Amino acid sequence: MATAPFLPNVGAAYIPNALVQKNPFITREMETGELPTYDGSRHLLPKPHWQGHEDVIACHDKAWQIAFGNLRKPVKESGFVSQFIDTAFNGMLFMWDSCFILMFGRYGARAFNFQKTLDNMYARQHKDGFICRQLAEDAPGESFSRFDPCSTGPEIMSWCEWEYYKTTADKVRLADVYYPLLAYHQWMAEYRTWRDGTYWSSGWGCGMDNQPRVEPGRNVSHSNAHMVWIDSTLQALLDARCLVHMARELGHEEDIPELQAEIDLLDKVVNERLWSEEDAFYYDEWRSGKLSGVKSVASYWALLAEAVPAERMERFVAHLDNENEFKRPNRVPTMSADSPYYVEKGGYWRGAIWAPTNYMILRGLEQNGYDALAHDIALACVDHVTKVFNETDTLWENYAPEFPHPGVRDPNLICARDFVGWSGLFPISVLYEYIMGIKSDPVHAKLRWDVRLTDAHGIADYPFGDTPITLRCEERASAQAEPVITIDAPCPIEVEVIWEGGRKVITVNK
Repeated sequence: MATAPFLPNVGAAYIPNALVQKNPFITREMETGELPTYDGSRHLLPKPHWQGHEDVIACHDKAWQIAFGNLRKPVKESGFVSQFIDTAFNGMLFMWDSCFILMFGRYGARAFNFQKTLDNMYARQHKDGFICRQLAEDAPGESFSRFDPCSTGPEIMSWCEWEYYKTTADKVRLADVYYPLLAYHQWMAEYRTWRDGTYWSSGWGCGMDNQPRVEPGRNVSHSNAHMVWIDSTLQALLDARCLVHMARELGHEEDIPELQAEIDLLDKVVNERLWSEEDAFYYDEWRSGKLSGVKSVASYWALLAEAVPAERMERFVAHLDNENEFKRPNRVPTMSADSPYYVEKGGYWRGAIWAPTNYMILRGLEQNGYDALAHDIALACVDHVTKVFNETDTLWENYAPEFPHPGVRDPNLICARDFVGWSGLFPISVLYEYIMGIKSDPVHAKLRWDVRLTDAHGIADYPFGDTPITLRCEERASAQAEPVITIDAPCPIEVEVIWEGGRKVITVNK
């Protein structure tokens, strides 16, 4: 993230997109009412337990406490329509921060509807579909004009909304967000692509402000460098796939052919031009047509975007488990350790550990069957975050890859503290999903529990849709021992329990 000069909502002439007329958030009345407090909401939040790791649970509770302290009411001058969670950075609401904050916020939905944070992005959509990535919370202006290379992105709001739908089956919201998201995707396809359909951005636009991916001599933060940006191209591919899912669910079959054509195009170009067979890695493509050779976590959006062919998967994933590259004491640094630009104290996006990119990698690994690796990365990361919490009593914007310390941007500037913010992902979502291995599918009344811990663990008041349930696994002698599971659920639920060498299904009928 980064700050930018405040600009009013003005710019060049518009070519309107008719889909924006179907955006219900633009005319929605501003939400009123009191905000919940952490103390008043604790009984509505999940309560994890993990034998022998009380400090992790304390970090978890602190994350929720800070998050509830960052809830805000909309003010009339802002054009916002819904209560929201602040990004916790500079009084601005950020697009990609918000998407990742909501990935853990959904676990607190019984106390506060975090998802409505994105309502404010949709409410400020321009008539041509553009949405600025950074909005003032107390005024009608934006930080960037529409055609500034830093003005918008990353393009992941549809992924956030689709994930929310999968855990809520809230088709009313899905219908509300579909056209704003489709109009935004069309704006990106019109104004953020090269003639071959690939996408571009900038350091600020892609969210990784100072990562040195452009050709030497070009501006790292603000220039598009006439480059094909691997993350922006993969995010557009993921966005199109999510919009296809939404279109099918809502019966908008007429929108699918154009989206599918773009999916086919991007999948082809990523694998034909942006893949290095020698390095087994995806790279940005410089203006010269040369691959950059800069190993960035940006490339791992390929896992979520379903872009990696089966025959390439093992070699591509192997970089994450290589101690000379991404397997550092804290995992996963945003740049490979064998890069000349790597900074062992973090250097912001030149090696620091960030919650959004780590969560993206964990989700991608899970989606492609690398559950054991995801568990190992999650353990290392949460251990590191907890050590820093024990020393500082808070969470930080990012973390050093080599030491249990907050990330340092330069020798004189440490990263932001009390950052919840997306750093709440570490002790909440990563703990639930990748250390404890609990994944819910309330739409189909199912839950999957991949038990890898041998300590007693579980979660009380875990939100299974709108219903709180309690899950407990007893201590085991070994990873091969069959887990003893207790489930207290007031609703029918099928729980698939998986452990090393075994599987069973527990059915609860209430």
